[in-house]
Amino acid sequence: MLIKVSGAAVQGIDAYIVTIEASTARGIRFFLVGLPDSAVKESHERIISAFQVNGYKFPSCQIIINMAPADIRKEGAAYDLPLAIVIMASVGDISASLLDDYVIMGEMGLDGSLQPVRGALSMAIKARSEGFKGIILPFQNAPEAAVIDGIEVYGAHNLREVVDLLNDRPGHIVPLDNDTGYGDSDRYSQGFDFSDVKGQNSVKRALEVAACGGHNLIMIGPPGSGKSMMARALPSILPPLTKEESIETTRIHSVAGFTGNGAALITQRPFRHPHHTISNVALTGGGTNAQPGEISLAHNGVLFLDELPEFTRSALEVLRQPLEDRTIVISRAKYRVEYPASFMLVSSMNPCPCGYYNHPTKECHCTPTTIERYLGKVSGPLMDRFDLQCEILPVGFDDMSSDQKGERSDVIRERVIRARAVQAERFRDEKGVYCNAQMDSRLLHRYANAEPASIRMLGEAMNRLNLSARAYDRILKVARTIADMDESPTIQPHHIAEAIGYRSLDRASWGK
Repeated sequence: MLIKVSGAAVQGIDAYIVTIEASTARGIRFFLVGLPDSAVKESHERIISAFQVNGYKFPSCQIIINMAPADIRKEGAAYDLPLAIVIMASVGDISASLLDDYVIMGEMGLDGSLQPVRGALSMAIKARSEGFKGIILPFQNAPEAAVIDGIEVYGAHNLREVVDLLNDRPGHIVPLDNDTGYGDSDRYSQGFDFSDVKGQNSVKRALEVAACGGHNLIMIGPPGSGKSMMARALPSILPPLTKEESIETTRIHSVAGFTGNGAALITQRPFRHPHHTISNVALTGGGTNAQPGEISLAHNGVLFLDELPEFTRSALEVLRQPLEDRTIVISRAKYRVEYPASFMLVSSMNPCPCGYYNHPTKECHCTPTTIERYLGKVSGPLMDRFDLQCEILPVGFDDMSSDQKGERSDVIRERVIRARAVQAERFRDEKGVYCNAQMDSRLLHRYANAEPASIRMLGEAMNRLNLSARAYDRILKVARTIADMDESPTIQPHHIAEAIGYRSLDRASWGK
């Protein structure tokens, strides 16, 4: 008797259907084919134990199981449940009438209990697109998958519940309601609040501009000036995720194995801050079994690189393409995957190895050559990707000792949300563009409407400050954001002036 059960596998953040076929014959051997890895082959022992604990008998006949498509490697223990179901159905312990309606996935313990799997949200999306009635998953993954409309999602605790469901027995599990959990949290609950930051009003203004337009930002200043603290406070002023952004962010984290704890959607923008010893693969993604890297886990959020020159040159250079394309393509001999990578890059660095170059009170002991070599660790093309470059001075004693609180993050966030709403209306017909930082040259020419006086000011500043040509587009983008914050339809001279002020490191005289 030939039985088929549908499972799913994930490649990149997209899923594809895996058909598991079982055929029985006279004999006692067990064959598992279709390019399974070691974890899939070990399912045989887990299934035998689960059958014994739950009172089911493992068939005493020859079983041949094929996992199609057979030319794609099947990895992980998530195939335990569909393999167990197809074995039981092949000998008549489960009715085959309902098997065509469901995609089934789950890792099993020796007692038949189900453990969460990766990529449940992508599997549910694929199951719906392929016309399946429902999907059966471990109960920890069910809320995540239930955000998808048009498909029934069943969350099971163990093998017995799945068997009862497929045999249509009374008291079996019921499909979850389509409760996304979206909007449950409209406030960032981690990190710092901007009211905790003493002084540094000009830098906080720059961070607000960056948040309003989704711009990349770098802060350069001496140790103890508050660079890391302000970066960690940035997520508290970012606008909330839209439902589409929330689903896409959750898919990435699900594939990476960071969901499956009973939660539905990720509702807060990611904030990733890898250590400077991170490898290229951990940063960009890939590996033997392809996984998203930090730049994809920061999708729709913030990637914070503290002490930027301490990262390896090769790790920094791989950021250049994702910062422009908003995606990262991982090509290896055995696979090719594409991950979303639309994030705000926020970095901090000292101005020199000792940290006190340009310090108002402390002497720098570094030679000009040492300073130049230190700053040269960050290439010009990468520095070009930062729309805002802020030089930070140490916090004065009066600010440090003051009891006066700064402006709260929720107040700043309201202004950011208003500015983003202006951009959302502007780009409503532009696919994949949601904020000013994502504008290309075509969109910049269309939407960065600058007054003649503003263009003259920009030209004079570029000549006087010897700004590079690559700074032109960046200044216009930032000026467009500042104009949006002022609810101005055109870019006025004072918007250009402020944007020019955020190009400290582009000046030919800086660091000399």
